[in-house]
Amino acid sequence: MSKIVLSVAALCFMASGSFAQDKPSEAGPQNQALKGVHENNSSTPVRGANSFTRAEAQKQIEAKGYTHVAGLAKDKDGVWRGTAQKDGTTGPVSVDYQGNVN
Repeated sequence: MSKIVLSVAALCFMASGSFAQDKPSEAGPQNQALKGVHENNSSTPVRGANSFTRAEAQKQIEAKGYTHVAGLAKDKDGVWRGTAQKDGTTGPVSVDYQGNVN
Protein backbone atom coordinates (compact mmCIF):
# COMPACT_ATOMS: atom_id res chain seq x y z
CA MET A 1 0.00 0.00 0.00
CA SER A 2 2.78 2.44 0.90
CA LYS A 3 4.49 1.76 -2.43
CA ILE A 4 1.30 2.77 -4.25
CA VAL A 5 1.00 5.99 -2.25
CA LEU A 6 4.64 6.86 -2.89
CA SER A 7 4.27 6.09 -6.60
CA VAL A 8 1.17 8.29 -6.91
CA ALA A 9 2.89 11.10 -4.99
CA ALA A 10 5.95 10.85 -7.24
CA LEU A 11 3.81 10.95 -10.38
CA CYS A 12 1.90 14.00 -9.12
CA PHE A 13 5.15 15.76 -8.30
CA MET A 14 6.64 15.07 -11.73
CA ALA A 15 3.44 16.14 -13.49
CA SER A 16 3.28 19.45 -11.62
CA GLY A 17 6.82 20.28 -12.77
CA SER A 18 5.99 19.65 -16.40
CA PHE A 19 2.91 21.89 -16.21
CA ALA A 20 5.02 24.74 -14.79
CA GLN A 21 7.36 24.50 -17.78
CA ASP A 22 4.51 25.04 -20.25
CA LYS A 23 4.32 28.76 -19.37
CA PRO A 24 5.88 30.79 -22.21
CA SER A 25 8.81 33.03 -21.37
CA GLU A 26 8.47 36.79 -21.41
CA ALA A 27 9.81 38.73 -24.39
CA GLY A 28 12.91 40.48 -23.12
CA PRO A 29 13.90 41.48 -19.60
CA GLN A 30 11.20 42.92 -17.38
CA ASN A 31 13.59 45.04 -15.33
CA GLN A 32 15.84 47.65 -16.88
CA ALA A 33 19.59 47.76 -16.32
CA LEU A 34 20.75 50.18 -13.67
CA LYS A 35 23.10 51.91 -16.05
CA GLY A 36 24.44 51.69 -19.55
CA VAL A 37 28.11 51.38 -20.49
CA HIS A 38 28.41 55.14 -20.95
CA GLU A 39 26.56 56.13 -17.76
CA ASN A 40 27.62 56.24 -14.11
CA ASN A 41 25.62 55.30 -11.01
CA SER A 42 27.74 57.62 -8.92
CA SER A 43 29.78 60.77 -9.43
CA THR A 44 32.48 59.41 -7.10
CA PRO A 45 34.06 55.94 -7.03
CA VAL A 46 32.09 53.41 -4.98
CA ARG A 47 34.20 51.22 -2.70
CA GLY A 48 33.68 47.48 -2.86
CA ALA A 49 35.12 44.18 -4.00
CA ASN A 50 36.25 44.85 -7.57
CA SER A 51 36.43 41.85 -9.90
CA PHE A 52 37.67 43.81 -12.94
CA THR A 53 41.11 42.87 -14.19
CA ARG A 54 43.53 45.65 -15.12
CA ALA A 55 42.72 45.09 -18.82
CA GLU A 56 38.96 45.22 -18.17
CA ALA A 57 39.32 48.41 -16.13
CA GLN A 58 41.31 49.97 -18.98
CA LYS A 59 38.56 49.00 -21.46
CA GLN A 60 35.94 50.64 -19.22
CA ILE A 61 38.01 53.84 -19.18
CA GLU A 62 38.60 53.79 -22.94
CA ALA A 63 34.88 53.20 -23.55
CA LYS A 64 34.30 56.61 -21.91
CA GLY A 65 36.54 58.32 -24.47
CA TYR A 66 39.83 58.36 -22.57
CA THR A 67 43.18 57.56 -24.18
CA HIS A 68 46.74 57.00 -22.95
CA VAL A 69 45.61 55.13 -19.83
CA ALA A 70 48.58 54.58 -17.52
CA GLY A 71 49.51 53.52 -14.01
CA LEU A 72 46.36 51.55 -13.21
CA ALA A 73 46.51 50.04 -9.73
CA LYS A 74 43.75 48.80 -7.44
CA ASP A 75 43.62 50.66 -4.12
CA LYS A 76 42.55 49.38 -0.68
CA ASP A 77 38.91 50.28 -1.43
CA GLY A 78 38.82 48.11 -4.58
CA VAL A 79 38.96 51.07 -6.96
CA TRP A 80 41.24 51.00 -10.00
CA ARG A 81 43.10 54.33 -10.19
CA GLY A 82 45.48 55.75 -12.76
CA THR A 83 45.86 58.58 -15.24
CA ALA A 84 44.39 59.06 -18.68
CA GLN A 85 43.93 61.71 -21.33
CA LYS A 86 40.64 63.11 -22.55
CA ASP A 87 40.10 66.15 -24.76
CA GLY A 88 43.84 66.90 -24.68
CA THR A 89 44.03 67.00 -20.88
CA THR A 90 45.74 64.37 -18.72
CA GLY A 91 44.36 63.72 -15.26
CA PRO A 92 43.39 61.14 -12.69
CA VAL A 93 40.85 58.48 -13.60
CA SER A 94 39.20 55.66 -11.64
CA VAL A 95 36.97 52.62 -12.16
CA ASP A 96 34.95 51.17 -9.28
CA TYR A 97 33.41 47.72 -8.97
CA GLN A 98 30.19 48.93 -10.62
CA GLY A 99 32.09 50.09 -13.69
CA ASN A 100 31.71 53.78 -12.91
CA VAL A 101 34.48 55.80 -14.54
CA ASN A 102 35.37 59.05 -12.79
